[in-house]
Amino acid sequence: MTTHTTTDANTTPEPFAAEHAPRLEWAKHAPEVWKAMLRLEKAAGQGLEPKVRELVKIRASQLNHCAFCLDMHTKDALAAGESVERIVQLAAWEESRHFYTERELAAIELTEAVTVLTDGFVPDAVYERAAAHFDEPELAQLIAAITVINAWNRFGVSCRLTPGHYTPGRYA
Repeated sequence: MTTHTTTDANTTPEPFAAEHAPRLEWAKHAPEVWKAMLRLEKAAGQGLEPKVRELVKIRASQLNHCAFCLDMHTKDALAAGESVERIVQLAAWEESRHFYTERELAAIELTEAVTVLTDGFVPDAVYERAAAHFDEPELAQLIAAITVINAWNRFGVSCRLTPGHYTPGRYA
């Protein structure tokens, strides 16, 4: 168990909460699924620019509350040249639209629609905005990337994978 401390010039160091252990090291117990997911991840990411790919992964992970994937993809996004400001604003992208291109906004909006599916479908207007910014092969890859990060999120959240130890590019 790892603990951290925080200090401020006027206070005594206060320890952070203890780090939890994963519930299950699923990749160890299902190695063929792990390998298949890595292949699927690689295939799904083809043809999309790295910043769009990472924004999609971060936004889906925010919505799914996957701390492990947030740790991984914010670090990968920073390593790919993404700004801290754009990563921070992603949680409130609708109020921070001016930080993103129209293409990125269409990808983020489609990510939310595919991830949440609260109405049981992706609204036509959301799909049409994405289709206006991505040609059909790119759109197919974008939907694949959104679907794959949602699958990773479900492994991460279900198994309570521990964030904080990822090194950028580890699975590249």
